[in-house]
Amino acid sequence: MGSHDAQPKNRLRVIALILSAIVGVVGFRLVEFQVVQADDINEISYAKREVQRTLESQRGSILDANGEVLARTIYRYDINVAPDMVGPVFRDVEGVRIELSVGEIASELALILDMDVSEVFQAVSGEGNYANLKKRVNAAVYQQIESLNIPWIFVDEISYRLYPSGAVAGNLIGFVDIDGYPLAGLERQYNTCLAGVDGQETFERSVQGMKIPSSAQTIKPPVQGGDLQLTIDSDLQYFAQQVLADSVQSQNAEYAVALVVEAETGRLLVAAEAPTVDPNDPSLTPAEHRQSKIFQNSYEPGSTMKSITTAIALDTQHANAYTQIIAEDTMRLPWGDTIDDSFNHDPRKLTPAGILKISSNVGITKLAGEIDRETRYDYLLDFGFGSPTAINFEGESPGLLREASQWDGMTNLTTLFGQGLAVTPIQMAYSYQAIANDGVRLDPILVESCIRDGEEVMKPNQGSTRVLAESTARLTVDMMEKVVEEGGVASRVAIPGYRIAGKTGTAQIQAEDGSGYGDRFAISFFGMAPAGDPKYVVAVMLYKPEGAINSAGATAPFKSIMSQVLRHYRVPPSTTPSANIPTEWE
Repeated sequence: MGSHDAQPKNRLRVIALILSAIVGVVGFRLVEFQVVQADDINEISYAKREVQRTLESQRGSILDANGEVLARTIYRYDINVAPDMVGPVFRDVEGVRIELSVGEIASELALILDMDVSEVFQAVSGEGNYANLKKRVNAAVYQQIESLNIPWIFVDEISYRLYPSGAVAGNLIGFVDIDGYPLAGLERQYNTCLAGVDGQETFERSVQGMKIPSSAQTIKPPVQGGDLQLTIDSDLQYFAQQVLADSVQSQNAEYAVALVVEAETGRLLVAAEAPTVDPNDPSLTPAEHRQSKIFQNSYEPGSTMKSITTAIALDTQHANAYTQIIAEDTMRLPWGDTIDDSFNHDPRKLTPAGILKISSNVGITKLAGEIDRETRYDYLLDFGFGSPTAINFEGESPGLLREASQWDGMTNLTTLFGQGLAVTPIQMAYSYQAIANDGVRLDPILVESCIRDGEEVMKPNQGSTRVLAESTARLTVDMMEKVVEEGGVASRVAIPGYRIAGKTGTAQIQAEDGSGYGDRFAISFFGMAPAGDPKYVVAVMLYKPEGAINSAGATAPFKSIMSQVLRHYRVPPSTTPSANIPTEWE
């Protein structure tokens, strides 16, 4: 009997001992977790809740000469929903707490997002922790969504590059991709100025995966990008682009370019092209028109080079204002080739001004053909041919200027009137800037400065080259003025009240198969005003206009742009007469 009573008691003791051991172990572990390892466990727990996020820096703006914004970064917002968190929303209205159903919230969202209620309801009724409601909404829409205070709606902030003036200077500015990475133009060339440095923050997230605002801590603040200020005048740029677009359309040209240069400073005020690109959507423009032909395309300049050749002849004292040349319409060379004028005529008794006026290939050859080729080559280098400009635009072409030692007899002569070498429009414009600026060629300036946090961190270091004596430059301008005063086609650029100097150019274009010159031309007019004291150089070139056999098609856009430049900068009309120099002799 006694032994039977002892067995249950023994079992109870064993069970009690086991329970005591378990409680002891649990207690020990609780003390270890809550006291001994508390810091480590909290750290692990926080690590699981902690999120690191990149704070995106804002890309700097691109501004024109007057501070007008040509490119800036704005923010757009993707409105998203976490479907597995969707439920009624409680809201206090005049002190009364009300419950809004998912359907009612969907109606509010649809009204703000300009969507169908059914479309919104379908998105919020799905599964998972993410669904997009609408992409790239503006700040006003974002603020309305935020004011609803819906706990299962969250927003992604997306930086977006905006070009407020559209295609104005698009060929220069370039563009970025959807992620803000620069792909072309000044956007890419000056990325070190424009790009900022991203920052970083940490925050804790709740069990539901939402950010806890009070936990946010900035580890590294973002550094915003700098602003790039250009010398371009966007109003003039827009005007010139419209003029060129009309010219390309009316003459069925492949493309056209126009430049406006401030002669005394070398600042590039206009660098217009047609067709051009709208950086807001580059895909709408064929790839060949997304670049800048002003810097990247070269062509044989034709007769606009005769002004340069005349200046060299004057500067080397191979000619003066009264040098007498008899110019036939064709000239046979010792090796059997001929040089021909563009029209038939009887022998003409011409001075250098007269040679420019009728644009005689024979006349310019007789005037300057005896100048040492090395001397001429050095002048051409000083005028800026054969190498990219100091702007060093991405993909800029150096043109084509072979060393004088590589010139054969024909090349030695054809370079006098713009064949056998190739130039870019920017090079040609600044060779005329040198003449307009009393013989001193200035490096072109397109970018005025980079401003970061109100401080100027970059400014161009402009160089200069004296190419001609001041008297030579002055006489060359006087001769080019006779081209406009007395020339045939060139007289179409005359602007009442102003003295204009300039030169036409009609250059044959090499056939695509390399078999020689084809039947298409690059036509141009390069000029300056007021001729008595040139302030501005305007250059216009149309490439492959349909049916053009002379430069007449370039005179109308030149006149329109130069007239606008003189009005825009309020240049006073000329008050002195042109120089009394002859174009022919008896």
